[in-house]
Amino acid sequence: MSQNGGGGAAAWVFGGGVAAVMLPVVMMIAVSGGAGGAAGGGAGTGVGGGLQDGAVPAEYVPWVLKAGALCDVIKPAVVAAQIEAESGWNPNAVSPVGAEGLSQFMPGTWANWGRDDDGNGRVSPYDPGDAIMAQGRYDCALAEQVEGYKKRGVASGETLDLTLAAYNAGPGAVEDYGGIPPYTETRNYVARIKSLIPKYESVDDPPGKLPPGQRMAMPLRGTPPVTSPYGMRFHPVLHVNKLHTGIDFGAAAGTPFLAARGGKVTFAGWSNGYGNRVVISHGSIDGKQVSTTYNHMSAFSVAVGQTVKVGQQVGEVGSTGFSTGPHAHFEVMQNGQYVDPAPWLGME
Repeated sequence: MSQNGGGGAAAWVFGGGVAAVMLPVVMMIAVSGGAGGAAGGGAGTGVGGGLQDGAVPAEYVPWVLKAGALCDVIKPAVVAAQIEAESGWNPNAVSPVGAEGLSQFMPGTWANWGRDDDGNGRVSPYDPGDAIMAQGRYDCALAEQVEGYKKRGVASGETLDLTLAAYNAGPGAVEDYGGIPPYTETRNYVARIKSLIPKYESVDDPPGKLPPGQRMAMPLRGTPPVTSPYGMRFHPVLHVNKLHTGIDFGAAAGTPFLAARGGKVTFAGWSNGYGNRVVISHGSIDGKQVSTTYNHMSAFSVAVGQTVKVGQQVGEVGSTGFSTGPHAHFEVMQNGQYVDPAPWLGME
């Protein structure tokens, strides 16, 4: 046994060491670690950035998406799969050795790594937001650490597999054995998480290609009807003449709202008038900074800081904000100014 790893049915990480505890049913582990970076550039993940609709309890979706956007290796589906293995989505779970909450923190490690991520004035492993974000930070820190092992040639394997092994047995065990340690419990843990990931991962992520000759793809599947084009109109809610800053497409509530082009999510939240709104920056196109927005949604599928690809689901069509019914309000901005999306979508 490595000094940083252990066997048995469950390994509880604490203060850099591991205490082995026999548990009969579910392998659970308390986390200890720090903030992570964008480790590995997504190497060896095989995991997309979306979540399967309805797979994660609704109240936890924003936190799972946010934690899954902290680094490239640990995507939301990985975070969700770990939570199922750790606590079965029970925020009040307590293990036989005292690990607490969704992500099963030991009190000593929580004192080092817990933060008030949900802003409610307390730092608690029983607060799902605090626990899930700490789990994401620790996962990303481990991913960065095992990537360092790989670059030095002291370990080999898929970054995600090594990260999960380090989460269970300790990073020292991964270094000592040059990969996943030969502990039955650790190998079972990695296999269990990997088997759960497809349950949570969105299967709708496309290959990420723009239609030939177009600068953006349609933000809905197929050829949705235009119910209100870009331009001046009489606002149906405010009852004044004003610029309609985007295009409205007819779509039923719950229809997937898709990224029109690859980019980075810069806003995902509530905006007066727009309701639930996502903004994606696409960087410089033809010398101008270009962004797209997705509005009035009933649900989010992405979080701020997340990198998305063309066609990836960013949310679901809804009727939040100033809206008279479910529809997809899509906008294009150049250097901060709204422009007609139609030419960008190949509609003219």
